[in-house]
Amino acid sequence: MGLLDNLKARLGPAKDKVSDLAQQHEDKIDRGLDKVARTVDERTKGKYSDRIQTGTGKAKDAMGRLAHKDDGTQGGGAAPGTTPGGPPPAGPPPAS
Repeated sequence: MGLLDNLKARLGPAKDKVSDLAQQHEDKIDRGLDKVARTVDERTKGKYSDRIQTGTGKAKDAMGRLAHKDDGTQGGGAAPGTTPGGPPPAGPPPAS
């Protein structure tokens, strides 16, 4: 067994535990992220509002994926023609 395989085997139970905790406390985590984002935005006097909003959205998406990894919603959440966590692709939409 290689070093990476050994590491993955040891981290597997921890990842499952984190996923369970994220699922149990998803609403609290979302509220905490919003509160931190508001505080940082206030302290920077709105100078980085767009970046704070983007980062908060990405953090919430990551927590959502982690919390719902076992219920079949992982990987299929993005709308067709969009890139998860980023701007829509450039150019005209694909022809049907």
